[in-house]
Amino acid sequence: MKKNIIRYCITALGCLLMALSINAFFVQHHFLSGGISGVSIILYYLTGWPPGITSLIFNIPLFYIAWKFMSRQFFIDSVIGTVLFSLALDGTAFVQAYVNIPDKLLCCMAGGALGGLGGALVYRSEASTGGVDILGFLTKKYYNISVSTTNFLFDCCVMLAAVVFLGLTPVLYSLVLFFITFKATNLFMVGFDYKKQVIIVSTHAEEISQRIMDEVNRGVTILHGEGGYTRRPLQVILVVVKLTQLAHLETIIKEVDPMAFVTIQDANNVFGRGFTQPNLDLEEERRLRK
Repeated sequence: MKKNIIRYCITALGCLLMALSINAFFVQHHFLSGGISGVSIILYYLTGWPPGITSLIFNIPLFYIAWKFMSRQFFIDSVIGTVLFSLALDGTAFVQAYVNIPDKLLCCMAGGALGGLGGALVYRSEASTGGVDILGFLTKKYYNISVSTTNFLFDCCVMLAAVVFLGLTPVLYSLVLFFITFKATNLFMVGFDYKKQVIIVSTHAEEISQRIMDEVNRGVTILHGEGGYTRRPLQVILVVVKLTQLAHLETIIKEVDPMAFVTIQDANNVFGRGFTQPNLDLEEERRLRK
């Protein structure tokens, strides 16, 4: 119960930030949102209907679909997320009178960053704001069409309708806004503490591994490979390091084996000892293993 309360509090915060981004930065320049809320915002621009209530009404048939075809937990999360977002969207409409930023590109950047943070919080809490997500999960379950594909196709329809009723310029700015929001969501989901996954193929694997453990204080994994041309057995080192440790690691590799083959990749959502759990020094680890 306590875990669910915390999860829904995070969902509420995420919905609040998403709603603030729309009312503070979207509305003044007739920017658009995606999904069902995008349809509601178009109607708001044309008729003045409150987008939160309109979005909630549009979601009612989708709630029935979620109840009938999806799990009960998904249904509950969708209803809670949609209601919270709808209340936040209409409840924060007052900020429109206090925010006036003539620069449209600046509004795209600020709105995308704030909306991306809100979306990341909603996704982190494993919740949903309903809408097209319900159709997306349904098509994925029964037709093996990805959620992102369904969302993309629906958003394309929203954009085409917006071009007809609002003109091309707001739609083009909205596309920039979508891109910034997408990037911001991914950034806040992964976090700012970047990690690098390094794969090292060397004939001096033992020495490099020892120096990494002693000097960088990172554990390593030795993989057993084979040269494709020579068919000789090879030891391959796999190690994940923080960005601040990468330069030291490269120095070690160059000093021990300048001919080593190295690949470096971004590593996301790293968890385990030394990252999300306390790191043991080598002597303590050896003692615990005995």
